[in-house]
Amino acid sequence: MKTTKTELCFTHYSEIAKTWPQSGRHILAHFDEESIWVYQAYRPSIANFAVENQTFGGDFKYTRMSWIKPNFLWMMYRSGWATKPGQEHILAIRITKEFFDEILEAAVPSSFCSDFYSSHDDWKKAVGSSDIRLQWDPDHDPRGEKQERRAIQLGLRGEFLHRFGKQEAREIKDITPFVSAQRSNVKEPANLQMPLERIYTPESNQAARNVG
Repeated sequence: MKTTKTELCFTHYSEIAKTWPQSGRHILAHFDEESIWVYQAYRPSIANFAVENQTFGGDFKYTRMSWIKPNFLWMMYRSGWATKPGQEHILAIRITKEFFDEILEAAVPSSFCSDFYSSHDDWKKAVGSSDIRLQWDPDHDPRGEKQERRAIQLGLRGEFLHRFGKQEAREIKDITPFVSAQRSNVKEPANLQMPLERIYTPESNQAARNVG
């Protein structure tokens, strides 16, 4: 069931960046009491179908892993501010925090971590049986420079991907016009705007432990 549509809140990068930690692993995201926004980049046919139908279908492949990113600037780095082939459209997808935490609870790191697994074999078994892949990558500033801070991205497949694409998306927006307008401000951070992002702490203790 779709909920009432909401507006993304934007702010100046130069101001919001002052509130972020400079290092460590943090989920920076735009969220409210009920929902959290994640981002994906697609070619026009997939993006247009998703916006028109408010579900993923058409050329979208449910047989492939699909990655979601709650961090706007990481998405901008990955897509080249919507200029890379196949990533010309940026979608903002609103899902419930409950579903996001459920994703975190089921996530398995994309690389071996001895804090969670006693052996490589145990980790490989977990990777093979999980529908969620978790990856921490260097965050990036608007110009694409690496930061000490790490940003999260989550790979979905199987049941979780079907739920995300067909059931759990409460709202799908194409924010490409906004991205294109801000691309010209990349070299002038004082003028650059972006979604208002804060540190997101999972409400589920299990999810919080799972992402460290």
